[in-house]
Amino acid sequence: MRVIAGRFGGRRLVAPAGDRTRPTADRVRESLFSILGDLDGARVLDLFAGTGALGIEALSRGAAHVTFVERDRAALAALRRNLDAVGPDADAVRVVTGDALRHLQDAAARDEAYDLVLLDPPYRDADRLGPLLDQRLAPVLAPGAAVVSESDRRHPLTLVLPLTDERRYGDTTIRIHTP
Repeated sequence: MRVIAGRFGGRRLVAPAGDRTRPTADRVRESLFSILGDLDGARVLDLFAGTGALGIEALSRGAAHVTFVERDRAALAALRRNLDAVGPDADAVRVVTGDALRHLQDAAARDEAYDLVLLDPPYRDADRLGPLLDQRLAPVLAPGAAVVSESDRRHPLTLVLPLTDERRYGDTTIRIHTP
């Protein structure tokens, strides 16, 4: 696994052993960020961050700030190693240890807004999380924001936000929503 393009392009990223954390494949990230286009100055939220591969790719491609939210200890350790490996400016990242849904509530209470939200929850939780995310996403979306979800094609993460693009890569489904 590596950073695909941008200022950190080519840098290797690590993932924890086992199958609890499922990093987004390089080819999927490459395609997704080609679709998203210019991220210069964007404020990004990487929920269920895992190794941080999606958020780090956003930073590499010009995002001004990325908030990573993850609760799994092994994934957090990999995320921190990956951030150390690419060395972004300290004020460009924030790592939140904890629950993604709780973070959305807290961010809304602080009037935080994001230009891009990356959702890559555990595939097994997609059905349960869709309605909960629907309730909590709207207050943290900046005008013109995009929400990207990654899920298993057999059990896609379904959101009520308007769907503007959907792509399949093997068993992975990427959906792009723009409210």
